[in-house]
Amino acid sequence: MQILLIEDEKRVADFICRGLKAEGFFCEQANDGATGLAFVKQHQYDLLIIDRMLPDMDGLTICQRVRKQNADIPILFLTAVDDTQEKVAGLRAGADDYLTKPFDFEELIARIEALGRRRSAHQPEQDSLQVGPLQINVGERSVYVAGQAVDLTSLEFDLLLYLVQTDGKVVSRERIINAVWGINTDPLTNIVDVYIRRLRKKIDNDPARSFIETKRGVGYRFSAK
Repeated sequence: MQILLIEDEKRVADFICRGLKAEGFFCEQANDGATGLAFVKQHQYDLLIIDRMLPDMDGLTICQRVRKQNADIPILFLTAVDDTQEKVAGLRAGADDYLTKPFDFEELIARIEALGRRRSAHQPEQDSLQVGPLQINVGERSVYVAGQAVDLTSLEFDLLLYLVQTDGKVVSRERIINAVWGINTDPLTNIVDVYIRRLRKKIDNDPARSFIETKRGVGYRFSAK
């Protein structure tokens, strides 16, 4: 699960992210509202954890702006504001859950897992994806380019499916590693580059343009031809 934590207290943010990573989640930090909103536009997350009180804007404002971009992403408020009316305001602004500080980390994990299950139940998996001449059958784990079957290994298929599902956004090598290989994989490995080269050889039917674009110093982006 890809989680964005918007929290201005760095010590608290570091503690939460370390704990989430230890539980197998990918956690990215934003220390103010503007940075958090920019990250939401640039990346695809499965869950947002937002502090209610931030230095540049209110957590309610962030929640409302996110909802205009993405109506489905689960949002959890994590804050020291322990007031019934504040909780009601947060939930009405679009949050799905509200947890007050100080909190028990086990409860935070349980709430995250519950929000993840709730989202999965409301999002039926697409069995087939069509991107230009590329067709992916998720159930059969098969791939076709311009009607021709492409033989992919299990990891190659997982990598391709992840890139396609990022909706044309640039994703870093670290995010790809965490999503496809798992969070315990060495982030300094070049395994992503190796598998990207393999994929390109197999799915690119036009030597002048690749489905997978390299953004030097940043990562990769999947682009329909």
